[in-house]
Amino acid sequence: MLSFSRILGQERAKKFLKSVMAREKIPHAYLFTGIPGVGKMNMAMAMSAALNCDSPVDGDSCGRCPPCRQMMSGNSPDFVKISLLPDKKNIGIDQIRELNRKLAFAPYGRYRVCVVYQAEIMTEEAANSFLKTLEEPPSGNILILNVREPRDLLPTIVSRCQRVAFQPLTVRDIAEWLVREKDLTEDMAMVLARLSEGSLGRALKMSETDFFEMRQEWLLRLMKLPGLSEEKGFDMALKCGEDANKIGIKRSENGETRIMEILSIWESWYRDLLIMKVGDLTNLLINADFSHKLKKIAGNYKINNLIDSLLVIDQAQRDLRRNRNVRLVVEHAVLSLNRLV
Repeated sequence: MLSFSRILGQERAKKFLKSVMAREKIPHAYLFTGIPGVGKMNMAMAMSAALNCDSPVDGDSCGRCPPCRQMMSGNSPDFVKISLLPDKKNIGIDQIRELNRKLAFAPYGRYRVCVVYQAEIMTEEAANSFLKTLEEPPSGNILILNVREPRDLLPTIVSRCQRVAFQPLTVRDIAEWLVREKDLTEDMAMVLARLSEGSLGRALKMSETDFFEMRQEWLLRLMKLPGLSEEKGFDMALKCGEDANKIGIKRSENGETRIMEILSIWESWYRDLLIMKVGDLTNLLINADFSHKLKKIAGNYKINNLIDSLLVIDQAQRDLRRNRNVRLVVEHAVLSLNRLV
């Protein structure tokens, strides 16, 4: 059932949107901001269902009427999603023109809700075309831009939208949801929740893939670094670079490359080592299932070296976002990490 009550957390956003829908005249444009996987798309769908529901209850959809059933089946003519097409790098002008053609016709129900997913990747031409739509929106249409950061959009677009901020979810909320809905053990759910950085969507994807196996494989490489000579460290760097190059172009469904996921795992490892170094705060660990190894390995590091290791990984992530060579970036990172032991 696509309803506000089924969305985890985001109570402030729910309250705001319900108050908006209760008005006689509903604003036509919204900016949903926040990290991926915290409920922005589900909120847009819940809003569409509630606006077109024949028998809404306390501002929420009933889940039983024909418009609700259409939404739940994914066949609602009054819900439109614009997203990146396969083999494309940006949302192009043709997609926005097609959206405008749809907007020219009256909605089937009370309102048509149109979501531009990852609106920040619109080309300049597409963004300018969308801006014109925002300035003169056809009646009966509600436009929602789904973005991580408002600053990634044209200021003129941002100024014409009502911003709705979505917050990262708590570790406890994500873990409890994974135990309840996915039947994970509490320990496994807590690891995923801590690694998810507040994103239920990310935690869910990790639970449905080979994430745990990949995590263990790449963490074992870090565990070996403290005992490696400079020559062996160089061999490790070459091996990591070769393997990273093979998987670096593969993307998960949230658009993040696998190598970026690996670097996030490495980042969590050095963060945990730093926690163990400053005090035995096991309850704060992300990789709590490796607590014994963390405690043992932490003795090989100085605090300043752990901080520098985190900076090395941060730089590697920045370089990859600039589309630098995956193999070279990873090789350089591993060599730098080996020197910091």
